[in-house]
Amino acid sequence: MVNDQPYRQKPVVVDIIPTPNPQALKFVLNWTVKEIGSSNYSSPKDAAHNRLALKLFSINGVNQIHIFRNSITITKSFYSSWEELEEYVTLCLQENIRAHYAGYQDPNPELERRNSLSKELQEIEEILDVHIRPALQADGGDLKCLSYIDHILLLEYQGACGNCPSATTGTLQAIISVLRAEYDPEIEVFIAPDEN
Repeated sequence: MVNDQPYRQKPVVVDIIPTPNPQALKFVLNWTVKEIGSSNYSSPKDAAHNRLALKLFSINGVNQIHIFRNSITITKSFYSSWEELEEYVTLCLQENIRAHYAGYQDPNPELERRNSLSKELQEIEEILDVHIRPALQADGGDLKCLSYIDHILLLEYQGACGNCPSATTGTLQAIISVLRAEYDPEIEVFIAPDEN
């Protein structure tokens, strides 16, 4: 067994980076938060198996959590102020990251969801994986395909993308351009309303 004591004693550094969404901030740590994949939680119920995420949800104003590699993107409620939230989130991360296991795995409904999609939607998801998702995940967000009927694709934004002003302009145009070039020249793309 490897002695991880020196690692566990290193200071916790948290850098706060703005995202294109004024309601979301990206908290970048000098610790790995998730080794493989990403996690997106819209409620404490979604995060029931993740102690760190539950601690973050206990902070008044935290509305959504997106975890990817060494960053946690927090989307706040509209009524909350970043002035207080930044301090509380940073303190929560510093107090709880040492006990967090970065190798955790969420239950994987996404894998089941993707396997149950039509062949067309699976192909679209793969194109988005290559051309769109890396940029969205770098800004603390993501998306998923909901339906594709008669050249009309319905998407849902996740994480920082959920209520981001650029999500309905520049980001949407990039998605449309890529999908028209790579999949269907007649495709129209619409975003499902954010329920949060």
